[in-house]
Amino acid sequence: MLKEGQVRIPSGCAISGIIDTKGNRFSGQEIIKSIDLMHERSNGLGGGFAAYGIYPQYKDLYALHIFYDNSEIKMKTESFLAEHFDIENAGNIPTRPVPGVVNKPLMWRYFVHPRTYMAREEFIDEDEFTARYLIRINKEYKGAYVFSSGKNMGAFKGVGYPGDIGRFFMLETYDAYMWTAHGRFPTNTPGWWGGAHPFTMLNWSVVHNGEISSYDANRRFVEMFGYKCTLQTDTEVITYLFDLLVRKHGMPIEKAIKVIVAPFWDDIERENKEIKIELKAMRTVYSSALINGPFSIILGYEKGMIALNDRIKLRSLVAARKDSKIYVASEESAIKIICNNPDKVWSPKGGEPVIALLEEGAQQ
Repeated sequence: MLKEGQVRIPSGCAISGIIDTKGNRFSGQEIIKSIDLMHERSNGLGGGFAAYGIYPQYKDLYALHIFYDNSEIKMKTESFLAEHFDIENAGNIPTRPVPGVVNKPLMWRYFVHPRTYMAREEFIDEDEFTARYLIRINKEYKGAYVFSSGKNMGAFKGVGYPGDIGRFFMLETYDAYMWTAHGRFPTNTPGWWGGAHPFTMLNWSVVHNGEISSYDANRRFVEMFGYKCTLQTDTEVITYLFDLLVRKHGMPIEKAIKVIVAPFWDDIERENKEIKIELKAMRTVYSSALINGPFSIILGYEKGMIALNDRIKLRSLVAARKDSKIYVASEESAIKIICNNPDKVWSPKGGEPVIALLEEGAQQ
């Protein structure tokens, strides 16, 4: 007889997200409680969180969270950082001992600003400058992994169950206007600290349940534009796709969603002429950006939270609203445990996004 833990669960993994659209900040206790309820969807090989609004005192600086295998690679990486960025503050990421979270790497946090004159010399803006040099670290500095690089936000992740990872990083001591969380059940890729979710690029973060069968086509596409997939998992490419489409190509987020989770051709044919022409053009030009496979994802960025699943809904996703808060999760129970009387609960259709943006004027 098979015992618990001996069964491979390809539909495993858990995701959860909360945003207060008025910009009110709240501690990480709620998101830990939500993801903890879905403990059985994980296997202890990965858990993590993204939090937005946690560094208001450094909100104009890039907050770099970096894993190091050893002190030697740390020194080399810091020398590289000092050549290209002004480092305003640096130190260990605070943690506490938690049973089940072991073999941790060195974990450091830097608040930096790009050398403005260097960006001007390369004819690029500060976001592009930062992205290029952080990609170089992950590509060229073996044993150093930049796993978070946005402004006024941060990712916290590692090998362990997600609830344990949240307590390890003491997330109850942080206040954010938006939290996302992930519990991992690796199926095709290794469980390691850099491979835990979320995956980030600048202010983008993605947590994902499922499998990207189009990964190689997606990876080759983004690498044409200077990205490099180095973290041994298919999810990483989703983050780069949104960064490419929205930041680099200037596409509105709603259109980027229709590229990444494009409508079926039959559905496009039923649209009016103007919309049909646009959707056909997007599917043709960005055919390699279409994500295929079973998935549900939560995308976070400075303007809000977006959740969506694959076009035929092979992975579960539930959403709810209570006052100014929007909740999404793999299971309704993960919402009800922190919001027992929501104003509305719904299950989005396949390919239908849940878009929860900060209200105009909300404090970030």
